[in-house]
Amino acid sequence: MQPLKIIFAGTPDFAVPALAALIEAGHQVVLVLTQPDRPSGRGMKLKASPVKELALQHKIEVFQPETLRDVEVQARIDALKTDVMIVAAYGLIIPTNVLEMPRLGCYNVHASLLPRWRGAAPIQRSLLAGDIETGVTIMEVVPALDAGAMVSKGVVPIGERDTAQSLHDEIAHIGAELMLAAMERLAIEGSLPAMPQDESLVTYASKLQKSEAAINWTHSANLISRQVRAFNPFPVAHAMLNGEVCRIWMATFLDMPVIEKPGMILAVSSGVQVACGQGVLVIEELQSPGGKRLKAKDFVTGHGLKIGQYFE
Repeated sequence: MQPLKIIFAGTPDFAVPALAALIEAGHQVVLVLTQPDRPSGRGMKLKASPVKELALQHKIEVFQPETLRDVEVQARIDALKTDVMIVAAYGLIIPTNVLEMPRLGCYNVHASLLPRWRGAAPIQRSLLAGDIETGVTIMEVVPALDAGAMVSKGVVPIGERDTAQSLHDEIAHIGAELMLAAMERLAIEGSLPAMPQDESLVTYASKLQKSEAAINWTHSANLISRQVRAFNPFPVAHAMLNGEVCRIWMATFLDMPVIEKPGMILAVSSGVQVACGQGVLVIEELQSPGGKRLKAKDFVTGHGLKIGQYFE
């Protein structure tokens, strides 16, 4: 197999396994596009993206334009005369003329089973919706949002204890394997067969809003459990407890009849059990303001939680 000359465009942790796989396989990654360093942490110091950090470790040139619409930026990309561009959670719009620059095209690692969940937050939306599975799609990049033809897919079942973080990590690694396999085939055959998406099956995964993380105890325990797990690690589901915001990191549910008022604590022995509009939420991990994430048993001991108290 002749190594491909590649531009890689990605920014967060999700993109790291794909870049690492391409480097390890011996492909020639001549440029990494990633978003500009952003302020981070209490000191708000500029922080490099995870993709930039990996690229610098391997002495790969990094380019961080604010936009790809600039003529000089486009000229720099075009001058490389690459075989292919690979995109994984880059975060910037790629103009049509830039997509047409690589000789063999541009391909994306998208964290859903397209055409379901095009858009910004596919993993979280699949959890919130109660999907039984999610996954990753290798697809052609086109100007429309996540609308390109599909090259390959990898399916990931969603378990009752899966969080957005656990699914993210699994999907990222499967996506890297599928992208590497696709590039090996592209290097040998010069093209990749791809299947158009069924537009009648399209759903959109809108960006997460912090307001969505507030728990409504009149909802079912099943739905609230999915909310908690979908918003772990961000923005983290929360409710009021003793007048303070309590962040809830992990919760499962019991499908059982409840007569108590939603939000009432029913038990504190095996997890903090809370009455919901339907069923019981079993909180396993939570956090008070300024405190550490604690297992339910430790939280109960430290905060003196009792049966009959209420989350609001």
